[in-house]
Amino acid sequence: MPGPLHGINVVEFSTMIATPTAGMLLADMGASVIKVEPPWGDLWRYAQAVLPTEGRPFMAYNRGKRSMTLDLTKLDAATVVRRLTQQADVILANNRPDVAGRLGIDYETLAAVNPSIIYCEGSAFGHDGPDAYRPGYDIIIQAMSGIATAEGKVANGVPEQIVASPLVDSACGLAQAWAVCGALFARERNLDPVTGKPASGDNRRGQKLEASLLGASLFMLGMRFVRIDDLDLEPHRQIRESVDAMRAAGTPYPDLLEVYQAQHFQSPGNIYYRFYQTADGMIVVGCLNAALRLKLLDVIGLHDIRFDEGYDQYSLEAADFGAQLMTDAEAIFRSKTNDEWLALLDTAGVPAGPVRFVEELFDHPQVMQNHLAVDVQHRDLGTVRMAGPLASFSDTPLHAGDLPALGQHTDEVLAGLGYPPATIARLRRDSVV
Repeated sequence: MPGPLHGINVVEFSTMIATPTAGMLLADMGASVIKVEPPWGDLWRYAQAVLPTEGRPFMAYNRGKRSMTLDLTKLDAATVVRRLTQQADVILANNRPDVAGRLGIDYETLAAVNPSIIYCEGSAFGHDGPDAYRPGYDIIIQAMSGIATAEGKVANGVPEQIVASPLVDSACGLAQAWAVCGALFARERNLDPVTGKPASGDNRRGQKLEASLLGASLFMLGMRFVRIDDLDLEPHRQIRESVDAMRAAGTPYPDLLEVYQAQHFQSPGNIYYRFYQTADGMIVVGCLNAALRLKLLDVIGLHDIRFDEGYDQYSLEAADFGAQLMTDAEAIFRSKTNDEWLALLDTAGVPAGPVRFVEELFDHPQVMQNHLAVDVQHRDLGTVRMAGPLASFSDTPLHAGDLPALGQHTDEVLAGLGYPPATIARLRRDSVV
């Protein structure tokens, strides 16, 4: 059965991770996605390469697409872009505004060709403001959005980045795919933007969508990026003034972070939402409400005075007790094996699990029985297993397509645009494709 976006044509002018993620998600949903790359390829192809023009990082975000090469700086490329746009429902791009305009793939140029186009642009910081033209990657946004300081981890005197996954890029890609689906639905409904009622005729209007790494990062901060004016304006002012003064004084980052974190009070003695070493491994518990915390205390046989009436979490007694509570809990968890603890915690209804390595998940029954990993094909490498589509649809199933080699579908795409073989051969001779 076709996917929910079957019949939707997407043209992707993008590189790296965020916007290619959006293209892959749309392809999973059944859209036809053409990835337009320069003749030398998306530079992300060469990260951790296992082939001359491809590596695992590129594979992770580009399955299910057709790859065509096109040098957008060549004069003949403009005609190819025009034909692609005429047939497209969606354009994905992540160039800076000045670059997109120079290459002729900006919204204004393409909307003039196809007014119903949905143009989704990914950027680092958004298109307005002092940082609009600043280049940005995941680690830069982690630093400039506050995620790194909120995480509060330091190694050798500098902040530790989140390295296991490009979280900011991935979130921005999700945002772009989400935005495209909403815009496609709005275009299909064809409502008058003023009255909100169905518009007359079949003048389906497209629109421009924007999503940024900065916006995605702030969204992921969740409750840390919530300010209640009546409660927070003055404390936030004091924190900013304190940080500015320490920076001006040349205070080392670890000392600055320590002062900063001290101004964000946390009740001492976290034994409820953390990792524990056991007799033969490591487990994690996650108790986010009082009922679950009391269950955990019952399992490990400890008493927490923070549940006692009249408890003062700001007292010196509380700080001393919290430190001792953590020491006691850690010793208790080291007394049994992973399996023994998980049996006890599962029986008591305490959320817990073992700590696994990535390699243990590729064939894990929980992953495979829910189709969370899929096998796709690569022309030169054969079978490649990777994370599957993010959701399951009962009637319009999602499908993970195969991995495209560089320019694998160029002739096929050009033929579909009406180019005869002789013209395709000339475009190749002239290094347009």
